[in-house]
Amino acid sequence: MPPLITTAIEDTLGALARARQRSLTIGLVPTMGALHAGHISLIRAARAETGFVVVSIFVNPTQFGPSEDFHRYPRPFDQDVQVCAAEGVDLIFHPDSGTLYPVGYQTYVEVHGLEEVLCGASRPGHFRGVVTVVCKLFNIIQPAVAYFGQKDAQQARIIQQMVRDLNLPLAIQVQPIVREADGLALSSRNQYLDANQRRQATVLYRSLEEVRELVNTGQRDAAILVQTMKNRIATAAAARLDYAAVVDFETLKPLERLHGQALVALAVYFGSTRLIDNILLKVDD
Repeated sequence: MPPLITTAIEDTLGALARARQRSLTIGLVPTMGALHAGHISLIRAARAETGFVVVSIFVNPTQFGPSEDFHRYPRPFDQDVQVCAAEGVDLIFHPDSGTLYPVGYQTYVEVHGLEEVLCGASRPGHFRGVVTVVCKLFNIIQPAVAYFGQKDAQQARIIQQMVRDLNLPLAIQVQPIVREADGLALSSRNQYLDANQRRQATVLYRSLEEVRELVNTGQRDAAILVQTMKNRIATAAAARLDYAAVVDFETLKPLERLHGQALVALAVYFGSTRLIDNILLKVDD
């Protein structure tokens, strides 16, 4: 049975009310569309754990900077609907900008201390837009569980904090990164890469794996690990490093030495295309 597609909040609330009348637990997968295997892994987790799966498809204008790729961001909606149908999605919420940001809209949500670093330092205002739209989706859908990908590790951490701080009654599930056979993390932006850039883009994963190997052999000095990533990225002629960082996953503050749960993260430009990747390392000694 194909998923129900709604664009209006009222219609969405009606469909959700009918699901709740059937005592179905609601799972939400928030997306900007251009669905790939990473999104599918989130949908499958939601399908396995909840009774009524909602996928939101909305390219959120408030998380794009003035010189970023909002207008060219891929929007293959018909293809996305086919993916959702194949995966047993119950409802696709596909609002337009005027629905979520009507005339006179003035309210935004911010998570101070976590959103100004890493990707937030390179993309001022990005996470304010992300957290605001996700908070709105949570309020509209009111899911029991929402599903996010580890590839956007900072985003997931910020949303966890928002849910905690605002006492929102839902659980956040973060699913592992899905990768191509050569290690490149799946991303809707990968399609922007030309053939040469695509070949060289594996340098992100190779950098992270080099760090993992060093940590496995006892290296704990974060400065050495960061320099290792920088050196590896520099071997790819098409790559331009935005940042390489080793931070505490809870606070996102830089570490001097690895301990606890550490996030090792990269952002790299290939032409105008910005790719991110990360690994989480648990260090007990």
